[in-house]
Amino acid sequence: MSTFLQFHLLTSYGPSNPNRDDQGRPKQAMVGGSPRLRMSSQSVKRALRESAFFALDLEGNMGTRTKRIYGELVERLSRQDAQETAVRAAAEQVAAIFGKLETPKKGEESRVATTLAFISPEEWQLAEGLAGKIIAGEDLPKEKDLKKLVLRRADGAVDIAMFGRMLADDADFNRDAAVQVAHAITTHPAQAEEDWYSAVDDLNKAEETGAGHLGETAFGSGVYYQYVCVNADLLIENLAGDRDLAAKAAEALARAIAQTTPRGKQNSFAHHPRAHYVLAEKGPQAPRDLSGAFFEPVRKPPFLDNSVTALAKARADIDAAYGQAWEADCVLHVGVGGTLDEVVRFAGDAVRGA
Repeated sequence: MSTFLQFHLLTSYGPSNPNRDDQGRPKQAMVGGSPRLRMSSQSVKRALRESAFFALDLEGNMGTRTKRIYGELVERLSRQDAQETAVRAAAEQVAAIFGKLETPKKGEESRVATTLAFISPEEWQLAEGLAGKIIAGEDLPKEKDLKKLVLRRADGAVDIAMFGRMLADDADFNRDAAVQVAHAITTHPAQAEEDWYSAVDDLNKAEETGAGHLGETAFGSGVYYQYVCVNADLLIENLAGDRDLAAKAAEALARAIAQTTPRGKQNSFAHHPRAHYVLAEKGPQAPRDLSGAFFEPVRKPPFLDNSVTALAKARADIDAAYGQAWEADCVLHVGVGGTLDEVVRFAGDAVRGA
């Protein structure tokens, strides 16, 4: 029986565009028949992985997501005393372990993989070591046995343990995600707006009129609901049973989701929000999100307070119908009570006790 750690957050964003669609506008969704602003789960996970809380608290235990394995290996191997042709041949053979390489364009030597691959720190070291053996002319096994010299189940990489990995060419080394991240949506109707702007040429003569540049950008504003679910047992399993590292990962996640945001157009809008409300729950019961609280959108101000009320009502109603879906909880409510440190401790203890 698994232990689940669930987070429900409400965060207010002023005018901003943290996650853009293909036209540069804030991503949107129709929910309950009403237009909402949206941030994709991919953008949120990217922001978490790049946050200072992950980088500092989990230093040395983070993977690398890249198509440029070949180029990185060439750079590392070039520091050794070896011929360039041998270096490139060895890098190509090892890089192909993680996935197929694209055919280089005419006149180019660099090659990239066809798909992004998550690589753990241990796998980088093993890949470099294997390439060195190839350059030295050592006899090596073929195909699948060769892969086993490099590929692991990424046990030391927290972000891979959390968000999973798929290697299309060899499913044996895939990793199921222990952390599920929902798309964040506004709790109330919201639509993108357009900002028309101009820039003045500093050397423009005083008697001349007109702007040196005209442009437009899109933005939106609202209170977002974010849901995150952690399978604590799977997180520990994905980290080769290292319960302390899994707990540190849960603590870093708790800090990051309350204070981290996708960074689209951040220089233009300076959006640095912190969660107004964080509800953390733990228990062996089947997880459930509370997005249903906002299918009927919040329509009256104050939007933050009314969103908290709607969330609490949906939680109580679901528990009344299905039974309590948690055995312990912890709440941060700005202006009411609770602290982020308490939520972080709660998250770590939930994983340690799993």
